[in-house]
Amino acid sequence: QVQLVESGGGSVQAGGSLRLSCVASQYLHSLACMAWFRQPPGKEREAVAQISHGGSTTYADFAKGRFTLSRDNAATTVNLQMNSLKPEDTGRYYCAASFQYCSGDLSHFNYWGQGTQVTVSS
Repeated sequence: QVQLVESGGGSVQAGGSLRLSCVASQYLHSLACMAWFRQPPGKEREAVAQISHGGSTTYADFAKGRFTLSRDNAATTVNLQMNSLKPEDTGRYYCAASFQYCSGDLSHFNYWGQGTQVTVSS
C-alpha cells in the first residue's frame, strides 16, 4: 500500500555528513509515523529516529545531537541529516512507515524501503 524509496547514502570519512531522503507514495499526513532504521554489519536492525503524524521526533541515544529528522514542505519526503558521522554508523539505512504506531519497535512498521548503504571510514 505504501512505497518508500531511500536515497543519499554513500561513503564518507569520520566526522563528515550525509543527508538521507525517503520519498513516500502517499502524503505523510495519512501515516502515523515515519522512521529510519539501520542495520550495522553483523548486527540486528535498530531504530535511528521516528517522526509522528503531529511532527514530534524521537531519536536513539546514539543519534541525539548528531542526527536530525525532518519533513519537506510537500509532505511526501522525510530527511535524515547525519552529522559528525562515526565508523560505527556504518550500515544499511532503511525508511519505514506505519499507519498506527510510532516507536522503535520493528514490528510496528509494515512498510519498508529497500535501504541505502552508509559507509563511514576512520
